[in-house]
Amino acid sequence: MQVHVLQGRRQLRVIPGKAVRDFINMGVGSGRVSCRKVFYSLLLLLLLLRFSLFFMASDTIEGDAVCSTVGCVGERLAPKLWGRRLESTVVEEICRALEEEGSSEVEEEAGAAESMEEFAREMKSSNPDVSTFAVKLKAMVSRLERKARTAKIQGYLYRHVASSSIPKQLHCLSLSLADEYSSNAAARLQLPPPERVPALVDNGYRHFVLASDNVLAAAVVATSLVRSSVNPSLVVLHVVTDRKAFAAMHAWFSLHPPEPAVVEVKELHQFDWFARGKVPVLEIMEKDRAARAQFGGGSSAIVKAAAGEKPYVVAAKLQTLNPKYYSVMNHIRINLPELFPSLNKVVFLDDDVVIQADLSPLWEIDLHGKVNGAVETCRGDDSFVMSKRLKNYLNFSHPLISSTFDANQCAWAYGMNIFDLKAWRKTNITRTYNHWLQKNVESDLSLWQLGTLPPGLIAFHGHVHIIDPHWHMLGLGYQEKTSLEEVESAAVIHFNGRAKPWLDIAFPNLQRLWTKHVNFSDRFVRACDIRAT
Repeated sequence: MQVHVLQGRRQLRVIPGKAVRDFINMGVGSGRVSCRKVFYSLLLLLLLLRFSLFFMASDTIEGDAVCSTVGCVGERLAPKLWGRRLESTVVEEICRALEEEGSSEVEEEAGAAESMEEFAREMKSSNPDVSTFAVKLKAMVSRLERKARTAKIQGYLYRHVASSSIPKQLHCLSLSLADEYSSNAAARLQLPPPERVPALVDNGYRHFVLASDNVLAAAVVATSLVRSSVNPSLVVLHVVTDRKAFAAMHAWFSLHPPEPAVVEVKELHQFDWFARGKVPVLEIMEKDRAARAQFGGGSSAIVKAAAGEKPYVVAAKLQTLNPKYYSVMNHIRINLPELFPSLNKVVFLDDDVVIQADLSPLWEIDLHGKVNGAVETCRGDDSFVMSKRLKNYLNFSHPLISSTFDANQCAWAYGMNIFDLKAWRKTNITRTYNHWLQKNVESDLSLWQLGTLPPGLIAFHGHVHIIDPHWHMLGLGYQEKTSLEEVESAAVIHFNGRAKPWLDIAFPNLQRLWTKHVNFSDRFVRACDIRAT
């Protein structure tokens, strides 16, 4: 700092240095110094002192020796005040250390702290410089990230196993009923009895279709449907199942008829039209299964080969192994006009629903010439479940999809649908469905997500009439945030998602709405140790 006293001009110049081009002028009277001038002089000195303390603190943090003398302060303060750039800052030093490529992440992580508390203790005891601090921090974060990623992938694996496996209790129930079918004539009684067969094709009844290979789930649907019906004698339930589950399903409904409703249990191969050459969807499913065989080795192989992959990618691969995606039961609804050629209107139910209200008013809804009466899923209080549009299911990065559909168009739900079969027979919906399934196989399964809803959204495009959401509440297998009051007021509740109500991973507060329709005193249920959790 330079001080020049200009006698002629009676001025005092205080010049900080070359970096500061302006200077401060203070008038000085001859022999007199006013209090105001003294005050401003002290203010200037305090300001300079404030800057000196700031730079002392910076030096201390950066690992330099602590400066306690005025000379040392001046030595360090001068170049910083006079415009010389700081060589480094704490933030820059940390960022530089974090960006540097280490020789081996495994070596770095070997001695890393396993928690923030351990890291803090280590830093306090060793008092490292900034560079060492940053390296240690990077090693700890990398280690924790690796552990979190591994835990997330393991969580996906456990959920996949829990949701796709058949609980031993349900397996026991199927085996016990199949044995009963072979040894007990009562379990093989004709369904329905001969005198009630005409109801199967009578459009004066309320016809419901259920496709399932899960005996207990089908039993809950039937029981809740009859209990909730105002006039159950007009209810006809058509249960469609596959060959392996037919004996058990028939035995259950033969020994537990949901009177006074009419129940029919039929195996797919018992339908007249069902032959390999007449069902395009079966051929396409075989091609689809072959394409997904690339994920060979099962879930363990997928997890072992997951190095470097995002956890959600691993979850998607695990999802492809779910047996339901290879089951024709999921595709059977697209052939309803052929399955029931004498019926004009049916309500199709998934086997993971519970009926809580009389559904006969559904037959009074005017579909205005549309084929499918469904609840839309892009509006509602539940932002997770009721925020689905076509872009959530279809791959709009593929030109076949982007050139044909609107990404922001509202989606709708399967699970409880009114199908006008008479109107359906006048359309090409089934052919469109099979056409797009073939296109998806030819495109390496890149047109949409897994499941039967995406091709359904395409096939029924322009043929859907939106019904009141009261009739169908979704998402009870994904989360438990929906209030019980809202759930209990819905006509049909749908446990779509992994947490099916018959699994151990079901949400307990929602599961009771399903288990209350299970007769736990039944001899088959007790013998297989099926209990309310």
